[in-house]
This record gives sequence, C-alpha cells and structure tokens, in this order.
Amino acid sequence: MNTETYLNHPTFGLLFRVCLVEENRELFTTLYAQRLFFLVTTGPENFDFEPISRTDSRILVENRLRNLRRHGRLPEYDQLQAIHKRTFQ
Repeated sequence: MNTETYLNHPTFGLLFRVCLVEENRELFTTLYAQRLFFLVTTGPENFDFEPISRTDSRILVENRLRNLRRHGRLPEYDQLQAIHKRTFQ
C-alpha cells in the first residue's frame, strides 16, 4: 500500500509528507533536498504553511514515534522509524 502524500507549496513547490503530528496538523518537507520543513495545518477551505527548523521537525517526529510505540501501533511506528532515519540521519 502506497501511503505517500504530496502537497504543492505556492513558493517551494512539491512537498513530501513526513508524518501526521496531530489531527489537522502534518509535517512536510521539500521533496528533493529535505532541508526545509513546514508544519501544515488544514482547515475547511485552506492550508496554513508554518516553516519550522530541522531540529524542531526532528523533535516532532520523535514525539510521534514515542506516541505510536506507547499505543502499540507498531506498523505505523516501523514506517515512521524508516522515514526518520532517511530524513534525519
């Protein structure tokens, strides 16, 4: 099953979804360089792009990993762990 999600940023082009942070908030990064990160909040009619640092992005992903492990959602945990390694190491 392919669960990759992409979003078109008005300035930076195609963004790749790293993970869900919480309901209606997702972490995205630029597709190729993976150096710029955005916290994207979805509303009923629009998207809000908040640029965040690489360090803050890594912390968000690590918090999400802890949450998934705590709740026993191991398939999602394994998938996000692979994304974490590919993106931040």
